[in-house]
Amino acid sequence: MNDPRHSIFRDAGRDRETAEQIPDTPQTRAPSYRLAFADESFLCREELRPVRLQLELLKPQLILDERQIDSTVVLFGGARIPSPAEKAGARTQTLAELSHFYEEARIFAQKMTEKSIETGNREFVIATGGGPGVMEAGNLGAEQAGGVSIGLNIVLPHEQAPNEHVTPDLCFNFHYFAIRKMHFLMRARAICVFPGGFGTLDEMFEALTLIQTGRMERVPFLLFGRSFWETIINWKALEDAGTISPEDLDLFRFVESADEAAAIIEEWGPAPARDDIPGR
Repeated sequence: MNDPRHSIFRDAGRDRETAEQIPDTPQTRAPSYRLAFADESFLCREELRPVRLQLELLKPQLILDERQIDSTVVLFGGARIPSPAEKAGARTQTLAELSHFYEEARIFAQKMTEKSIETGNREFVIATGGGPGVMEAGNLGAEQAGGVSIGLNIVLPHEQAPNEHVTPDLCFNFHYFAIRKMHFLMRARAICVFPGGFGTLDEMFEALTLIQTGRMERVPFLLFGRSFWETIINWKALEDAGTISPEDLDLFRFVESADEAAAIIEEWGPAPARDDIPGR
């Protein structure tokens, strides 16, 4: 990151380098002597959690600001959905049948990135979770269009490296799910949700809740695959039970193709945040 300093004080990086070159003595080997900001053991202490939260929020924010990225198009979706070329090895028949959404995600990301390139890669930048499946398709489409894309990875016990199509200097790694989800939505100009599992559902419902409660402006909220979403979620039952209002079902739209999604985003007009919650 650039460091446009406006200070006459010696900078922290130089002091860290100097501290690494001091004589080796019992005093300099002591953990207490390490510079606090260069002491990984200290930074990982439980009491430092508030500082780590702040750092994890700030680092991607500064990098995205320096790249002048003003808005993103977010792609949520399952890591287990294979590409059409790999559907024969899918774990279930349903996953094999959902493989066409990998291709729709790739094409959609390509279309959005072509639009992004016209803005100098500042608007409509594709953002995914940086993993396999639908996420990989989104980053691949952006790469094929000749643009950039963001990958917001998170450390998991079984997780692999980010997919190879994320723009390297826009690839981030998170410890805190909450901060990662903030970065998904802070610049979101559209949210597109493909079939997926627990993680996709978590991301989808959190974003819908923010829009429903007026904590976030309305943006195009597109669910790819009506059949999938109406099979796993009984939206009408929620309305009939009164736990959501009929107006809440207008916060999102079902789409089937990249072309349909791109057209909705292209035609979207200003939609301010709600100032009340219907039905309350």
